[in-house]
Amino acid sequence: MIIDGVATNRIMLKVLLSSAWYHVVQADALAGLSAILRRVKPDLIVTAVNLPDGRAQMLRSDPRLADVPIIAITAQNDHGARMAALAAGIDDVLCHPLDDTLLQARIRSLIRARTADQELRASGAAPDGFGLAEAPAAALLPPARVVLATEVTATATLWKSKLSARLERHRLVPCALAGAHGCAAATPPDALILEMTADTRDMALDLLSNLRASAVTRHAAVIAVANSPKLAAEALDRGADDVMPHGYHGDELALRLTNQLRNKARADRARDTLREGLRAAHRDPLTGLFNRRHAIPFLARTIRASVARGSGFAVMLADLDLFKQVNDRYGHLAGDAVLAEAAKRLSATVGPRDLVARFGGEEFLIVLTDSDPDRTEAIAGRMRHAIEAAPFPTDRPNQMIRITTSIGVAVVSPDRAAPPEPEALIARADAALYRAKEAGRNTVSLFQPAA
Repeated sequence: MIIDGVATNRIMLKVLLSSAWYHVVQADALAGLSAILRRVKPDLIVTAVNLPDGRAQMLRSDPRLADVPIIAITAQNDHGARMAALAAGIDDVLCHPLDDTLLQARIRSLIRARTADQELRASGAAPDGFGLAEAPAAALLPPARVVLATEVTATATLWKSKLSARLERHRLVPCALAGAHGCAAATPPDALILEMTADTRDMALDLLSNLRASAVTRHAAVIAVANSPKLAAEALDRGADDVMPHGYHGDELALRLTNQLRNKARADRARDTLREGLRAAHRDPLTGLFNRRHAIPFLARTIRASVARGSGFAVMLADLDLFKQVNDRYGHLAGDAVLAEAAKRLSATVGPRDLVARFGGEEFLIVLTDSDPDRTEAIAGRMRHAIEAAPFPTDRPNQMIRITTSIGVAVVSPDRAAPPEPEALIARADAALYRAKEAGRNTVSLFQPAA
């Protein structure tokens, strides 16, 4: 969307953006915006700072545009207007005469960032109504480590001295551009500010590529301080989050850095929420063990790995004997305490590459990777003993309950031509478990194929 009260400016921008295959809608003032937004929601807005009926900053107060990137266009060298717009949440401010290459690069950069943000939202990492989609206020930002990388360290040290008063909560680390990658790899920074000149162009662009390729720095905020629009455009296309196309200015750099740290904090929080959600989806909240959703794919991977390596493995089902009586006699809180303790005891008997999962109710699925019959029998015996050996504490002080377990075992040898599917293996372990129960409980039974 283009918003400008000057018709010639709108025409010029429409021609430029249409040639890049963008679908362009236009408005000449804020007053006509509501009617347009009822028909279409823009992916990005390019607007004049000064409009016939207001200023670009007013767009940020419209909740319909909360996640829409905004580029404002101001008069040449109008530093005050640029600072006011950036402080109000406008994503970038470019000045007349517009550099077409820089404008196109900035549009691409902001659309990429918005797409990444939308993907996080679509994953459920930043649901509306929980405050996760909002960037924290500057005063609430955690202290950040910011690397200042310039052609010579003396310039970075000078920048640090000028920025420290404006960014006193953050740790500023000056270094030479040539050593910036090592500096970032040693202690991953939250943000990097890179000086770009004609002399350092190749070094800075290579550094940007490496930062975005590295797992430890790919989410760091990067601002390129360039001395020409052309260099700034190249930096954006290599992955810089923000640029200063006309060189260093302390107040503006501090403001841009604060905005980028706010964006990063929001994205980090969304990613953390997503990771926690994925973890919770595969974990049983009572015992902390993996659940059925994780166990079945794990078993499938174990089958494939055993075929590739030519090794055997085993599947076991362990069921706590007469557990319903625990719930009926002592209550469900006591039963929960028993399940949690049983999970700890079972987990302590297996190796780091094996799996103990809560399969449902009082039943646990165990997958032993790279296991032969002797190891499997030994571990099954340890499990049975671990449950029986000591009484279980409950939710009540001084209340202890004795529990036993029955275990069904299915062993797969490495010489099988066609290993069974996960469901078939679990069915075998379940059949062996049934026989263990029939044999009087508190015992281990090995699956025996029908003759």
